[in-house]
Amino acid sequence: MKVVAFNGSPRKEGNTYEAIKLVAEELQREGIEVEIVHIANKEIKGCTACNSCFKSCNEACIINDEVNQWIQKIKEADGIILGSPVHFSEMSANMKAFLDRAFYVNSANKSLFRHKVGASVVAVRRAGGVPVFNQLNNYLHYAEMFIPNSNYWNVIFGLNPGQALQDEEGMQIMRVLGKNMAYLMKLIEFGKDKIQAPELEKKVYTNLVK
Repeated sequence: MKVVAFNGSPRKEGNTYEAIKLVAEELQREGIEVEIVHIANKEIKGCTACNSCFKSCNEACIINDEVNQWIQKIKEADGIILGSPVHFSEMSANMKAFLDRAFYVNSANKSLFRHKVGASVVAVRRAGGVPVFNQLNNYLHYAEMFIPNSNYWNVIFGLNPGQALQDEEGMQIMRVLGKNMAYLMKLIEFGKDKIQAPELEKKVYTNLVK
């Protein structure tokens, strides 16, 4: 089994990376491969709402950049980790642009990410961590992904790179998340041949303004 983790921090090995790495270490102890992708060093354009992905249904965004490669990484993986720092109580700009496009392509292609395991982690100096945690989880929920929990919200504190490793509770949160994520992934894997998964329902769209 494999998990691909997306680091949305401009600091390649900052506190967001440390949070991801703490989760990854627990997954790796359970024999699960983890690949960390640093996305914040790329020029990622936001979604233009052109709906080309719905017209082509080719599992790709019409903007031909690294996002299409990352979509395929998610498709091929058993689970994903979304990691972001906090910028004005929001996720990083590159993470937002990436997720908008990737999960729109997911919707256009019969839910490529459905029933995969997805987790979100956030690194923050002081406040805004929980709002960003919720923002990241919105994508996982919409894609019908399974979300493992920890013993608190998945937020770790630190300003300068490495300071998150002084947050003992935050480190425990990430360790517990990694253990629970590995457990959930194994349950899903072992149950595939024993329990029939529910069929995908076609999305119903209700417009409130006629």
